[in-house]
Amino acid sequence: MPLASELVQSCTSVFTLPALHSHAQDVVDNPNSSMEELANILKLDPAISARLLRIANSPSYGEAKQVDAIPRAVNLIGVQSVRDLVAATTIGQTFPGMPSQFMDATRFWRKSLFCALVAEGVATSCGVENSDRCFVEGLLRDIGHFVLYQTVPQRAQSALIEAGYLEASLAEVEQSNIGCDFAEVGAELIRSWEMPVRLEQAIRCQLSPKDAGEFAFHASIVHLAGVVADNEELEPSRRPALLPFSPHAITATGFALTNLPTLLTDVRAQLRDTLARVCPQAMAA
Repeated sequence: MPLASELVQSCTSVFTLPALHSHAQDVVDNPNSSMEELANILKLDPAISARLLRIANSPSYGEAKQVDAIPRAVNLIGVQSVRDLVAATTIGQTFPGMPSQFMDATRFWRKSLFCALVAEGVATSCGVENSDRCFVEGLLRDIGHFVLYQTVPQRAQSALIEAGYLEASLAEVEQSNIGCDFAEVGAELIRSWEMPVRLEQAIRCQLSPKDAGEFAFHASIVHLAGVVADNEELEPSRRPALLPFSPHAITATGFALTNLPTLLTDVRAQLRDTLARVCPQAMAA
């Protein structure tokens, strides 16, 4: 069975949704757009965010500290480079091998955005000041599936179906069927792009935050957001009474579960507003 690093080596590009690309391009091309407006639209997409952070962390920019927030990356790279990035990030150019019958890109993006909003909300609830970092962590939580669905689409889909049928952990089924899971693959992609170690470990250890060492807080944020996002996709009749949160993640973050209903109400409203503004068709995906 292939290693996560081997799958990543054969697939190191990701894609973005045409509607979001078009909206981002409008903002980039508008001379009156501010850096803040530009950062706010770019951070909505896992593909653009990942590539933007990769560029900002490349040796050519020589930053003493690793860049892990979209606004900082936009300011560092500059409008022209961002314009080039957005222009290059299209489905046809960057992910031609994606079999559409296996992966619903619009639904995937909507879930990624939901997860990002939950991660940011949890971080804010826990008193984190720079919650933009946690937004990105939640946004890229599931990016490993971009790789799996291009390199081993049949096995990736089979694992998803089997996990649903058996009501088992998707990661465990992926380990059995593929040899690695989405968290491991996503972390390898982030590592190969020389992104911040904190981001890599947050993705890699999201299923077991206690293994993240000094980055346990960030892995715990991703874990909590991921559990909520996965649950949101289930039919109401299939949702468990208690979400399977890791006790370690609750302890590491100090997140009060009593705050979850209010947080979810806020996140759903934010998601609806964002989809209506940026990608209306995703509301029904």
